[in-house]
Amino acid sequence: MHILLTGGTGLIGRALCRHWLARGHRLTVWSRTPARVAELCGAEVRGIGALEEISHEPLDAVVNLAGAPIADRPWTKARRRLLWNSRIQLTEQLVDWLASREQRPAVLISGSAVGWYGNGGEHLLDEQSQPVTGDFASQLCGAWEDAACEAEALGIRVARVRTGLVLANEGGFLQRLLPLFRLGLGGPTGNGRQWMPWVHIDDEIGAIDFLLCQAQASGPYNACAPAPVRNGDFARALGRVLHRPALLPAPAFALKLGLGEMAELLLGGQHALPRRLEAEGYRFRFTDLDAALADLLAHPRGQRLRHV
Repeated sequence: MHILLTGGTGLIGRALCRHWLARGHRLTVWSRTPARVAELCGAEVRGIGALEEISHEPLDAVVNLAGAPIADRPWTKARRRLLWNSRIQLTEQLVDWLASREQRPAVLISGSAVGWYGNGGEHLLDEQSQPVTGDFASQLCGAWEDAACEAEALGIRVARVRTGLVLANEGGFLQRLLPLFRLGLGGPTGNGRQWMPWVHIDDEIGAIDFLLCQAQASGPYNACAPAPVRNGDFARALGRVLHRPALLPAPAFALKLGLGEMAELLLGGQHALPRRLEAEGYRFRFTDLDAALADLLAHPRGQRLRHV
């Protein structure tokens, strides 16, 4: 199978490349730095700087994960514009290119996030739920999904993956927490009551691969473990696995002062459940947070060789 990826050099994209290379798929990554694709994604992965480079090649599937990191810095006007353009404009460009092709892929799997629901509070959220709040992250995810859905008019099956907090030992959310927690300086964020829909990297990859292979899978899917936890419980679980205390909270007022509106990513949350994935037959490997953290922290960074 020939698969085109956007965002292929990111955390999830690199893991997907390893997974699919091991299964013999042909992979092409559309990247701003195509010369680095082989180094980051695997020697057999082809990097391209323009979609026109493969316009006349058969294509079986597209996985669209591109987007500037949402939690790296405060949401200034310029940052908001970058976050928007790197998702919505790029997806629009991708769909326009697909429309111009004589041969089109069977499926587009497009990234999104549980932030689509906004700050859900205590609401139980599945794929039939509507957004609870209309904050910037929710608007961003909504427009991203809408742009991807335009491919349905081309006869392409579109699956939208609303990802939770991905736990991995090669970057992402967990790696940003580990230095403080290893020093015994970690703890809950705000009051610690907000829900955290987490997912082990192996299940993120497994879910995307599942959606690729299920010919009837379309629409939104929550990619998060079936047992979300509250922020305070997450902090205590990470402290247990590291054998460190996890008692020092990050006060809400300090986060709002330093991060502005972006602080809502940390102070809000979603009690999201992966009901569609489970109903359609996907079986999560990691449903217990302590087991997921222990699995990741038992392997040195970059040394996990197991694939889902």
